[in-house]
Amino acid sequence: MLKLKNISKTYSKGTIKAVDNIDLDIKSGEIFGFLGPNGAGKTTTIKMIVGLLKPDTGQVFIDNIDVWKNSLEAKAKISYVPDNPEIYDKLKGIEYLNFISDMYGVPKNVREEKMNYYSEMFNIKEALGDIIGSYSHGMKQKLVLTSALIHDPQLFILDEPMVGLDPKSAFQLKEIMRKRCDEGKTVFFSTHVLEVAEKLCDRIAIINKGKIIAMGTMEELRSHAEERESLENIFLGLTE
Repeated sequence: MLKLKNISKTYSKGTIKAVDNIDLDIKSGEIFGFLGPNGAGKTTTIKMIVGLLKPDTGQVFIDNIDVWKNSLEAKAKISYVPDNPEIYDKLKGIEYLNFISDMYGVPKNVREEKMNYYSEMFNIKEALGDIIGSYSHGMKQKLVLTSALIHDPQLFILDEPMVGLDPKSAFQLKEIMRKRCDEGKTVFFSTHVLEVAEKLCDRIAIINKGKIIAMGTMEELRSHAEERESLENIFLGLTE
């Protein structure tokens, strides 16, 4: 479902290598966790996957479609939830959801069903008639999550999705992620909450200073690490 081939990205006129020759191959039906310290290259990698940043070298494929050669076809298969929900403050919540639905060509009956389902689940249904600028950070995050699920993407990409969510909504999001992968869809997400990654992910990659330094299931990560208990111990041992 998602394949990265020799992806690299530099900043500051080539002096800072944010992502250094990354290869990833992520299957359908998989929850894939992408972990790393601050500044390790996680968000840069994600922005290259979703087509917001162009790699200096390498290719990104979504369901065998080149993200840069067939951009619209590739992006139709994904949803992206960024680490900060920067959305249109002057729109009402319902207007934003309809705008996203229009972009993806979601029929009226389908969008209404999805809007009702997810807005009730995340407890923002009563606020959909309000201006987004009046929302708290957590409410904006819930609105973005709702909008990202309306067109039922094959690949769900999330950058720090738990930030700002209350415990109930965070639990519901984890349930959604697991259910989607049980249906054969794919989730790729970055998080600093290592306990969530340990319990939820089928496989995990750890990036540090732009390079993948470990990848595999929890058992595979344990087998190659001196600390063989928690993901937190493995992560700290590898990155420090």
